[in-house]
Amino acid sequence: MSIRLGLQINNFSYGTGVSDLFPTVVAQAKEADTSGFDSVFLMDHFYQLPGIGTPDQPMLEAYTALGALAAATDSVHLGTLVTGNTYRNPTLLAKNITTLDVISAGRAILGIGTGWFELEHDQLGYEFGTFTDRFNKLGEALQIILPMIKGETPTFSGEYYSVKDAMANPRFREHIPLMIGGSGEKKTIPLAARHFDHLNVIAGFDELARKIDVVTQACEKIDRDPSTLETSMLIGALTGDGVSPDMIPEDFRQRMVAGTPEQIAEQVQSKVLDAGVDGVILFVPTQTVGYQPGQITALGEALKPLVAG
Repeated sequence: MSIRLGLQINNFSYGTGVSDLFPTVVAQAKEADTSGFDSVFLMDHFYQLPGIGTPDQPMLEAYTALGALAAATDSVHLGTLVTGNTYRNPTLLAKNITTLDVISAGRAILGIGTGWFELEHDQLGYEFGTFTDRFNKLGEALQIILPMIKGETPTFSGEYYSVKDAMANPRFREHIPLMIGGSGEKKTIPLAARHFDHLNVIAGFDELARKIDVVTQACEKIDRDPSTLETSMLIGALTGDGVSPDMIPEDFRQRMVAGTPEQIAEQVQSKVLDAGVDGVILFVPTQTVGYQPGQITALGEALKPLVAG
């Protein structure tokens, strides 16, 4: 599969009561499913993130919600952008993702990263540690998760994890696509080149071309064809009546586009795709105006021609 046009649902504050919250999530996923998006992602967080809202705002647990979305959609691939490795034992995550793949009939994506939101760790009792700790922990986790989702039964004993003959059955596919998010040139990009199918590049528009050069070099260093490591960028898409590109706040101009769906398509082409990135994953801000039916459909129809093929 290819991730060329994705939707991330990163906010659950719609101005509705709790009873209407998940139906609103389903409505967004169904719009994506029928308008040209190939994938739908949730965040793997327990609190809302800074810059989007306050920690006490609604946040659904990702894999429970993705299982329900699998039953509500037909074609989009489903995953997290991205799973925080620190929140789950790797054997549990292997079961999470293989179960999602069974429920969705082969539409699961395993997105995974080191974890970064310190407040969640502190308040919920997860060990945070240094970035080096979290990166090393991710490296050990991959030595368990990747064999399990292939149907192997790894035995592993490391600093952070130990398993014996670990199994994950049933499985729907021999290979579940693997995504990592980040742009660190010393650790994350080389790790993506070694193990992953897809890299979601976390960088500003003005950094993308250089980051893609680094990705190419990392692949060539280990004799991997760079075209086999897909790339995407997560960006905000501000659209609606009267919205124009000059309305984007200064702090978000390197990671957000705005305007009509056609204007957004033009900006995605010039700022992301022309820099050598393969695809784009959009989030549509809803925290101030709620969910606006039809916006996702219009965006999908405008962007689909850019990423077809």
